[in-house]
Amino acid sequence: MTHAIVALIAEYGLLLVFINVLVEQAGVPLPAVPTLVVAGALASVGKLPLAAVIAVALAACLISDFAWYWAGRQYGAVVMRTLCRISLSPDSCVKQSELRFQRWRGQILLIAKFVPGLSTIAPPLMGAMKLRPQVFVLLDGLGSLIWIGLVVGLGYAFSQQIDRVLFVLASAGTITVECLAALLIAYILVKWWQRKRLLLSLRLARITVDELHQLIEEGRAPILVDVRSQAARLVDGRIIPGALMADLRGIDQELNHVPIDQEVVIYCSCPNEVSAAKAAKGLLMQGYRKVRPLLGGLDAWADAGYAIDQVASSEQVALEVVIVPTQAP
Repeated sequence: MTHAIVALIAEYGLLLVFINVLVEQAGVPLPAVPTLVVAGALASVGKLPLAAVIAVALAACLISDFAWYWAGRQYGAVVMRTLCRISLSPDSCVKQSELRFQRWRGQILLIAKFVPGLSTIAPPLMGAMKLRPQVFVLLDGLGSLIWIGLVVGLGYAFSQQIDRVLFVLASAGTITVECLAALLIAYILVKWWQRKRLLLSLRLARITVDELHQLIEEGRAPILVDVRSQAARLVDGRIIPGALMADLRGIDQELNHVPIDQEVVIYCSCPNEVSAAKAAKGLLMQGYRKVRPLLGGLDAWADAGYAIDQVASSEQVALEVVIVPTQAP
């Protein structure tokens, strides 16, 4: 039984590696690391060609990532919002705000595969930011190769220990398949619960776009704060008129001149207003008394037909510096 299973893996190993890496990079919660580790172990004993394992895994990464890159380049903010909405990672939208794209630029692709949630978000974001295709393929390919080499190398280096694990798994027969299926289901449920728990922890009283518009019309406009990342503003240059632009992690410094009893409304473009709720909760903990996220965020405001401005030209130029150096040949 053991030999039959190992032979099956050896025969279809490259196909399994390709499919597993492809669907994981596409966003399906089916971890490819175990498959790559096992493939590396089989390569060490000559059951799979090492170069072919790395090549098919790299091809799967590039195909999936370039598809996301193209989608981001064509549809921009729509793709990013959709990814945030369907992602099992509880803070995938917040990651966009926390990442220092102005420092990393396209080089973020070199580490994207090692950061949970970022692997799927980075390619379409780079596309939306109009990173040149050849630069994207170069950086994404290099980052993917580093990740694949490390994971497959671990399997190759510790092949004897992994062989013993494979022997135990193969001996268990159908129990193994059932256990693996149960682990996958448990993984998905845990990620779903983490997302639900985050949203529950950030449950605050929201202000609707109609209420906000009425306050503005009555001359009682609150302090408006846009907490989207620089990258998000480059993808979507819309902004509510009069809003301050603040970094999610430095919003307290941006508002240090605002009295703590002043009404503050924070908005983002995340599903469930995750970034705005995080910022509002942080300000409330620092003593601010009237802080509310905008229900539906920027999209709800625009969909209601209320006034929209574009990011000022000087701000847009500063944002474009994020990607210009990376675009050089």
